Amino acid sequence: MSGYVCLKLSPPPTCLSKHPRLPIPLVRNTLLGAALSFGLVFSFPSVSASQICRDVEPIQETLQTAPEVVTNEGLVEEAWQIVNDTFLDTGRHRWSQDTWQLKREAILSNSIQTRSKAHHIIKRMLSSLADPYTRFLSPDEFSKMARYDMTGVGINLKEVPDENGDLRLEVLGIILDGPAHSAGVRQGDEILAVNNMEVKGKSAFEVSSLLQGPNGTSVTIQVKHGNCGPVESIEVQRQLVARTPVFYRLEQLDNGVTSVGYIRLKEFNALARKDLVIAMKRLQDMGASYFILDLRDNLGGLVQAGIEIAKLFLNEGDTVIYTVGRDPQLQKAIVTDTSPLIQAPIVILVNDKTASASEIVRSSISQYIICLLFHLL
Repeated sequence: MSGYVCLKLSPPPTCLSKHPRLPIPLVRNTLLGAALSFGLVFSFPSVSASQICRDVEPIQETLQTAPEVVTNEGLVEEAWQIVNDTFLDTGRHRWSQDTWQLKREAILSNSIQTRSKAHHIIKRMLSSLADPYTRFLSPDEFSKMARYDMTGVGINLKEVPDENGDLRLEVLGIILDGPAHSAGVRQGDEILAVNNMEVKGKSAFEVSSLLQGPNGTSVTIQVKHGNCGPVESIEVQRQLVARTPVFYRLEQLDNGVTSVGYIRLKEFNALARKDLVIAMKRLQDMGASYFILDLRDNLGGLVQAGIEIAKLFLNEGDTVIYTVGRDPQLQKAIVTDTSPLIQAPIVILVNDKTASASEIVRSSISQYIICLLFHLL
């Protein structure tokens, strides 16, 4: 009896199934580049071996190779390569690929014995860029960044150099009516200690980790209000459950002739878009013919939430946001793929604390539709 042998490749891993034609190294480097801003570094298993089938024997054998292991040197080199390929120096540091190449040679001239040493080298390498938005987090650190409010008390921190060059920590953003705000912490406050532990010399991430804890427990934060304000110890109860950031009401003007729907959006969290849609639809059902979107003191939050909310007001095909970089192939535009939720005139209220995702919404709406924009102090 004659027979034949056929060779059939096993399907790619589930995480790569959307790009079955891409070479594995290309997919790995692309995903690693996207993850570096969060510091997540991981390795991908190689494509499993072939399955052998014969028409004379209904037996199939599947061979699998061991997962690919990224060496410590390879991990550092991949991080270096991402910067070399995509970094755009927007400051005055005069970054160049020539000097970056010299740094690679110096770093890889010696063996790297441990994973923690590799992580330390990557962090030191990225810090030389003097770019606060390019940073590395270890897998353990990244797991704590999985939610927007990484402190659990509703604040975001920033590192600010003082007159001596030392770093101090200030409250960059605070969720209105969140745990810290309700307890008395304010934007611009300097964090001095957490649970009686001084935070001088610690990074924003380290202090954010100190603020974390089980939901419902309390943490004591010592703050200095303003540059010369009083020092106060404030007890804050941790709350990890997202609350609605939307407040709305219907206002009657001209003796009830005109109905205006007022919407206050405090932050862009996971509930923002859903609750905003509910508010707009209810106000329309109540007869609102004009809308006011209040973004004052909204310091942002989830960028994707800002993008999705901007789409609610734009026409299909309008650009919400676009990115530019050193490589033209990496430039990408995000456009609206639906019709606007409302067609009524809209007034947007902003002030000097309207930032980040709020700016995405404000600028995209004002670019494409006629609206009144009020900057209030």
